[in-house]
Amino acid sequence: MSILSIERIQLNAAAADRTDAIRKAGNLLVKSGCVLPEYIDGMLKREESMSTYLGSGVAIPHGVYENKDHVLQTGISVLQLPQGVEWDEGGEPVYLVIGIAAQGDEHVGVLASLAEAVEDEAILNDLIHTSDPEVVLKHLGREPDE
Repeated sequence: MSILSIERIQLNAAAADRTDAIRKAGNLLVKSGCVLPEYIDGMLKREESMSTYLGSGVAIPHGVYENKDHVLQTGISVLQLPQGVEWDEGGEPVYLVIGIAAQGDEHVGVLASLAEAVEDEAILNDLIHTSDPEVVLKHLGREPDE
């Protein structure tokens, strides 16, 4: 199974704040069977201890080590926020929230694939502005390299 599927992509979304954005990205993982609902609490706890803002309008919230038992399968969710949301006080807005749930060390490959996609300004622009979930799948749905 791919790390990303259509049901884990929400385009043209809005979030009141960082917490709301993390909950929405986490709920996409819950609804598609990647994680148990408790995993979202871990994502929020992780954010309190260390920001998951990557730069360039992208954040990658994920759970803490204690949440590994709440991960049912590796997957990512993508929440596109065209209006952006403040992530870190006074920081740049976030337009793409990529929720990550990984079993074992699988997240390392997932992170490498994501970093590659978001480093390319044209791809990033596509991801932030597309109204077609297939575009997101094309750029972020690749299996991580082993």
